[in-house]
Amino acid sequence: MARILWADDEIDSLKAHLIFLENKGHNISPVNSGNEAVEEFKKNSFDLVFLDENMPGISGLKALEEIKIWNPNTPVVMITKSEEEMIMEEAIGKQISDYLIKPVNPNQILMVIKKLLDGKRLISETNTLSYQQNFRGISNDLNNSMDLNEWIALFKKLNFWERQLEMSDENMYEIFDMQKEEANQLFSKYIDNNYIDSLNDKEHITSHNLLKKELFPKLNNESYFLIVIDNLRYDQWLIIKPVIEELFDIEKEEIYCSILPTTTQYARNSLFSGLMPLEIKNKFPDKWVDEDENEGKNLHEEFFLNENLNRNSIAGKFSYNKITNLSKGKKLLSNFNNLLQNNLNTIVYNFVDTLSHARTEMEVIKELAEDESAYRSLTLSWFKHSPLYEMMKRMSESSSKVFLTTDHGTIRVKNPTKIMGPKQTNSNMRYKVSKNLSYNKKHVMESINPHEIMLPKNNLSSSYVFAKENNFFVYPNNYHQFATLYNDTFQHGGISLEEMLIPYVFLRSK
Repeated sequence: MARILWADDEIDSLKAHLIFLENKGHNISPVNSGNEAVEEFKKNSFDLVFLDENMPGISGLKALEEIKIWNPNTPVVMITKSEEEMIMEEAIGKQISDYLIKPVNPNQILMVIKKLLDGKRLISETNTLSYQQNFRGISNDLNNSMDLNEWIALFKKLNFWERQLEMSDENMYEIFDMQKEEANQLFSKYIDNNYIDSLNDKEHITSHNLLKKELFPKLNNESYFLIVIDNLRYDQWLIIKPVIEELFDIEKEEIYCSILPTTTQYARNSLFSGLMPLEIKNKFPDKWVDEDENEGKNLHEEFFLNENLNRNSIAGKFSYNKITNLSKGKKLLSNFNNLLQNNLNTIVYNFVDTLSHARTEMEVIKELAEDESAYRSLTLSWFKHSPLYEMMKRMSESSSKVFLTTDHGTIRVKNPTKIMGPKQTNSNMRYKVSKNLSYNKKHVMESINPHEIMLPKNNLSSSYVFAKENNFFVYPNNYHQFATLYNDTFQHGGISLEEMLIPYVFLRSK
């Protein structure tokens, strides 16, 4: 059980409490002053410290400071006779774990011990039980015929349970992982059967109508920052959300559906232009770059956005900035005051996409982002130390409004599937476009006539295939080598919940 240090100048009057805790199996070291508490803490290892706020010699607050310097991770509970605001603020500032008001009873003490020392175990047990109770409900949802809005609602549930079960036992997480895989199987089937209808459904928000439906109506009366974080999954948004909520109130938080293929060339160009890829190619043939051409595929985003604004009669001053490295982020931050003169400031951040690809190519990044949880944590760490976070602080201070979104997500692939095609076939591992493709039809959604889903063709006989679930394409040559190399990497371009169902958020300064 726990080793507990208890400092109180009236420790003799607490004998009943000490005996009660010892009978519960805890090892208590009582001392009479702040000085003794610090000395005892330095000599021995403790799981928890109780500190009286008002003691002779150094105060409880001073003792707290010394203890935190010695070991900042040990939880400390402050016990005080009053709830004087100044004292409590100082104690909280010095990172007390909890506080109690005298007189305290033994059960109060016991509950604090359980919360601070057994909290993780209790949370794990509770989460496991709660998920077990919800497992059947999620399974029933999966067995029903769902529309896109119902799939979005289920996806939110899955993200909630994934984060909760990270703190639970490994066996339960494995069960969840299997249920999530089942969800992706059925979602892929849904997209295969309904994708064309979904594009024609004016009620659905997809890449090409997101700005027109959600942001543009607000630009007639208000100025906005439009932040597009490339390749930001919904779970990654959830991990940075608490940090952003310190700066902004969330006016609206929703999920929309990316078009296929879920890549920058298609989804982001569609997002900015307000057009489907086939429409972009027909309307701006000099701006569209086909798969078999070597030029950059997203060099005209600013042009597409300006044309989209003009087409929708949005007047005003606009700026567009693409941040691909730290120096560009810092440079834009230094120019922040000038941005406030504009009606719309668009900022594209490529870091998360870069992280995703770096994990494939660099072993050290793969180790840092070993699994989904670590991948999310790395995203959070980047955001908290990025110029983007500093920029958003400035936005909050200046009472700016923000529309934050992304172009597509990514999925951790696990199942290689063979594909054959001509040499000029594109290299993406989640979708292929070419003529004379050979593949396992069980693993793909195929589009023999790409114009039906508003995608351009390189030649008359071109077709598209999109990998479903966690499959990824590998050519038969050196199959085992590349299957091993790219297994367990994050890829995008195909059909999965993680790639297609992505966040958009309206933020208002606090």
